[in-house]
Amino acid sequence: MSDTRPDRQARPGEPDGRCRPGGRHRPTVWPDELRLGWLTAPAPVMLAPMAGVTNLPFRLLCRSFGRGLFVGEMVTCRALLEGGQRTWRMMRQDAQEQPRSVQLYGVDPATVGASVRLVARHDLADHIDLNFGCPAPKVTRQGGGAALPWKLGLFRRIVAVAVEAAAGRPVTVKLRAGIDDHHLTFIEAGLAAQEEGAAGLTLHARTAAQHYSGRADWSLIRQLKQAVSGIPVLGNGDVFEAADAVQLLQRTGCDGVVVGRGALGRPWLFADLAASQAGSDQLVQPDLGFVLQTIRTHARLLCEYEAGEEPAMRQLRGHLHWYFKGYRVGSELRAEAQRIASLDQLEALLSRLDPALPYPGPAAEGPRGRAGGTKLPRLPAGWLDSREVSPGQAEALAKAEVAVAGG
Repeated sequence: MSDTRPDRQARPGEPDGRCRPGGRHRPTVWPDELRLGWLTAPAPVMLAPMAGVTNLPFRLLCRSFGRGLFVGEMVTCRALLEGGQRTWRMMRQDAQEQPRSVQLYGVDPATVGASVRLVARHDLADHIDLNFGCPAPKVTRQGGGAALPWKLGLFRRIVAVAVEAAAGRPVTVKLRAGIDDHHLTFIEAGLAAQEEGAAGLTLHARTAAQHYSGRADWSLIRQLKQAVSGIPVLGNGDVFEAADAVQLLQRTGCDGVVVGRGALGRPWLFADLAASQAGSDQLVQPDLGFVLQTIRTHARLLCEYEAGEEPAMRQLRGHLHWYFKGYRVGSELRAEAQRIASLDQLEALLSRLDPALPYPGPAAEGPRGRAGGTKLPRLPAGWLDSREVSPGQAEALAKAEVAVAGG
């Protein structure tokens, strides 16, 4: 896909009737850049890895609107070493992707080290992020994801071996606040990661028990920023619009923002963030025609990536309800959208909509994606009894590298 370039979209301030003064914030706190070791990101903004979402087409689409680090779907270290076709497809980058960012997930220092060395040897990325933030029960019940930093010694070894194996590439660490409110790990894990050579930290300000429910506790990001003074700290959680990003920076003093669910069906959020950093209060507030054109671009990119319309449309179906959020397109059309299997069917569907339908206001904004409720984390037997890994827990960790959604 090296010749593929997403259709250019409107930027804030362009006279196309789709960008209007937002009047919701006066940006004053944006850092000029984000430095991770030797790497300087073009903006202190990161697209969070999301399984089934942040593949190459979606990353290119987001990049067409703004700047920053756009991290691919999380790849398990074991799968990368086994060399499966699906895993290598997930690792694909495009010539437009500079800098290139990947996220790896592993629970065994030897496996993590070998996979990072593979990335370095084949020059697959400029920046490597390690996932210790996944709250999925199928991962935490085996000691992986957000449960792993509780075993601080193991956490240290994984970060240290990754930094050594990266051959100078910056290694960052994604954390959750902890397992639950009684077992917080983010401060000690952040300090340990800094001591072992990590170039930066991201904190999703929820515990594993919260999953994606409730509100992220941004005060935890401020605590981590105050505790870790030598490397950048990025804040993650509940950044759904540019005003949220500004408030996060103001309240925490963190060095950048990480956007996950806020970009679902709204890749132009990165245009709003770029405008905010530049000192503009204008926001992309698209009419339906703008949204439809974005959907068409996304569909085309997916078809090229998937080398076939049916699998591409299967992926696109998962995005359409996010794109249509707030717009009056009708329940019948929404249901039909979940059955499209070709570009012709997609175009027939979209042609029934009025492109002049105006931006619907707050109905199109706010939270999107999964939320759910608080759940007791599933952990290996006796996991919280000690900070060391027991023989039985080591066996559970060996099974923890499975495909998950990130954190």
